[in-house]
Amino acid sequence: MEDDFMAQAEDDLQTVEFIRAYLPQDLKDRFTDDDLFYFIDLLADYYVESGLLDEEPDADGFVDIDTESVAKAIAERARKEKYGDFTPEELIWVVQGELEFGEQE
Repeated sequence: MEDDFMAQAEDDLQTVEFIRAYLPQDLKDRFTDDDLFYFIDLLADYYVESGLLDEEPDADGFVDIDTESVAKAIAERARKEKYGDFTPEELIWVVQGELEFGEQE
């Protein structure tokens, strides 16, 4: 179990590094690493709660994800949890970066 925790922590760190590099220059200072870890957690929760993880992939092995809806949902949750006021337009870069990182694995 400790090995699983350590592997997940390493994966999250690599995801944050990838997203940081993926962000456009004007957003690089908008997100701290802690923000990115927070949003990675929100994304994981969203994927589970929305049922996206249970959807059947298409013939090419992909599940269609509406990144705009995901960004809007995590922006609303961050606001609701009083974490901060991030816009869906900003967060779409985090969502897309996380998905791009996942496709590399």
